Amino acid sequence: MFEITKDFRFEAAHTLQREVNAAGSRRIHGHSYRAQVALRGRPDPVTGMVMDMGELEKALHAAHDALDHRFLDEINDLGPATLENLSAWIWRHLEATIPGLTRVTVYRDSSGESCTYFGPQQA
Repeated sequence: MFEITKDFRFEAAHTLQREVNAAGSRRIHGHSYRAQVALRGRPDPVTGMVMDMGELEKALHAAHDALDHRFLDEINDLGPATLENLSAWIWRHLEATIPGLTRVTVYRDSSGESCTYFGPQQA
């Protein structure tokens, strides 16, 4: 079993309503994000690849385009623009096109923060 990953970066703005009085969080502000998508599987016997990285990059393009240089508050199915919601949103938008999807991690490298989503709970 192998795990492969692919990262993409996006810049986005949002507001965040919360109880903690963090400087500037309620005003429109932006972040530089990095998302990492991981999938597991066995290499195809012909190609030797779990998934062609070019195909993986194409699958990530739509999620990247929907988030990059956007005001995240306006994305209907996202909810508050938390790391948790971003990770789950990316998962939902990729799960149909990426077989073996195992995790999505969203990083805010400048602040050393990240969140990993492993998919919905299995019954």
